[in-house]
Amino acid sequence: MTTTSPTELDTTDPRRYEHLSRIRLEDPRAVQRTADSRRRHPGAVYGRQNFVVAADHAARGALKVRQDPGAMADRRGLLDRLQIALANPRVDGVLASPDVLDDLLLLGALEGKLVFGSMNRGGLPGLVNEIDDRFTGHTAEALDRIGADGGKMLTRICFEDPHTTSVLENTARAVDSLAKLGLIAMVEPFISRITDTGVVNDLSAEAVIQSVAIAQGLGGTSSHTWMKLPVVAEMERVMASTTLPTVLLGGDPSGRPDEVFATWEAALALPGVQGLTVGRTLLYPEDGDVAGAVATAASLLKGHPVDEGATR
Repeated sequence: MTTTSPTELDTTDPRRYEHLSRIRLEDPRAVQRTADSRRRHPGAVYGRQNFVVAADHAARGALKVRQDPGAMADRRGLLDRLQIALANPRVDGVLASPDVLDDLLLLGALEGKLVFGSMNRGGLPGLVNEIDDRFTGHTAEALDRIGADGGKMLTRICFEDPHTTSVLENTARAVDSLAKLGLIAMVEPFISRITDTGVVNDLSAEAVIQSVAIAQGLGGTSSHTWMKLPVVAEMERVMASTTLPTVLLGGDPSGRPDEVFATWEAALALPGVQGLTVGRTLLYPEDGDVAGAVATAASLLKGHPVDEGATR
């Protein structure tokens, strides 16, 4: 394992992550050894909102940020940004696909952090059967082996597409498999529509409430289930629809940063909201200041141990 402070990173050096390729080639078991020795996060506590950075977009081939279609294509740049974000003591952890998590483990960037794996990555944008979102990423067993805290699944409910039935069934099975191992199932539901431009998620309060009603009933138990929900108008009504712990997602950045942060702050004040799980908005801010964007978002969270004088 190699630990490098983000302040020591030479982001102009094309060989700065060359050692990861060498380790993967010569010592692939290093990933598991690092996972076994990693210091774990103490766990979520109600009233202390958690901050998780999301980095699972590329595993869907979704590399676009704002108007740049290949913003997330450079893995070195993504790792730079993730290390900067994770270095902030208010950032509790990461949500990522297996390849990204393995890199972060080898970099020593996940010490004391929450770790969530991304489970279904098969519904590629623009795919002819995009709604048929199969589980091609982490399994519950794989997450358990690396000492992760849970797994996330995107659950798009499209009444126009017959694949929705299998989407719901597979989500239910994932919820059960995670709960059996004592891991969190972070379910991200949407009511989705098929349009001429592709699959579009309905972000009306009514649609989000309906998606929550369906998703929170999946599986044989909801004891380990969290919701991951968009911030929409009438968020009070949305949060009244569930008793499950809920984290807020950021989505593809749009609008002025100050307006986005204001909507997050208002939503974070609602009962049941356990924190933020945000990716592109903070990793690829318009002004390029990742540390600043992360610090601003972190300042919105309530009850973080860092604010109470605790050490990590």
